[in-house]
Amino acid sequence: MTKITIAIDGFSSTGKSTVAKRLAKALGYVYVDSGAMYRAVTLFAMQNGFIETDCFDSDGLISQLENIEISFKFNETLGFAEVYLNGENVESNIRTLEVSQFVSLVSTVSEVREQLVKQQQGFGKDKGVVMDGRDIGTVVFPDAELKVFMTASAKKRAQRRYEELVERGDDVCYDDVLQNVQTRDRIDSTRDDSPLVMAEDAMKVDNSNMSLEEQFQVVLELSEEKIKLNQKKSDTRPL
Repeated sequence: MTKITIAIDGFSSTGKSTVAKRLAKALGYVYVDSGAMYRAVTLFAMQNGFIETDCFDSDGLISQLENIEISFKFNETLGFAEVYLNGENVESNIRTLEVSQFVSLVSTVSEVREQLVKQQQGFGKDKGVVMDGRDIGTVVFPDAELKVFMTASAKKRAQRRYEELVERGDDVCYDDVLQNVQTRDRIDSTRDDSPLVMAEDAMKVDNSNMSLEEQFQVVLELSEEKIKLNQKKSDTRPL
């Protein structure tokens, strides 16, 4: 069976990662959470004093990029790959609101994007990959057979993120989460390098009023259609 590349982009807290993980498992594909890679770099910047409120030493971070190693290791118990930063499991650490407050700013650094895009493209060189993020269909895999752009209202996304953080035990308030979502939207959409935009050939999925199951089924159907189409093209190519 011919495999394809699936790029899922969209705004923060639209459920991209949840859908992408489940989709990859259903198709037997590799899943890569590109956003987690930027979060890992952000955590590194925080740990090394390169970024804090009202202060961002981007030059200092750039000088240390060669010392950042990001990897994914599959956790059989959890059923998905966890993120490792320089050999340390940071899956929980990178999901905090503190990291969320800085990740969009770190993502504006061209040198950071250049390094991570190279790694991301390497993950997908053999196809059979589902990757989600902000610029997967426009920059990382512009030739992906399927591009999906997920969106929802800021209030809906903030509510989902708030509930997720509270369930995990984090002490947060809804207004702070909403402000974070709106700020990230603005930074992601207006940055000079690879801003968040929908690729011209992407399929838009507004999940404001969809359950996770409904979102998954929509994207699964789109994927199966593209895989069948790609298989037909492969079968009709001359030997």
